[in-house]
Amino acid sequence: MRTVMDVAKIVRSKNSGPFEITMDIIFKNSEDYHRFLESHVLTKEWICRTYHVTPEQVYCLEKYDAANAIKITLPRPRAQGTIGETDMHAAQQHVPLLYLPFPD
Repeated sequence: MRTVMDVAKIVRSKNSGPFEITMDIIFKNSEDYHRFLESHVLTKEWICRTYHVTPEQVYCLEKYDAANAIKITLPRPRAQGTIGETDMHAAQQHVPLLYLPFPD
């Protein structure tokens, strides 16, 4: 089975300020983007389980048809740069998204 990493052009995470992380999945083409959306693999429930947040903490789970993209914004587990914070730039938080199944 293929995964998001096999078909997406970009999968990334980054800071969205000192208290939030944003993640993007940008597909290479409209066909793959719509196939993924129609599969309902990426849900708010999956995000909550994977990132240990409540549904209210999923600040953004939006699709952007013009860019063939999906955006997710969540609170950081700890404020950027505080003691115990492990990913200053939030650059590694997208990894679980890479392994989401992509429907054939």
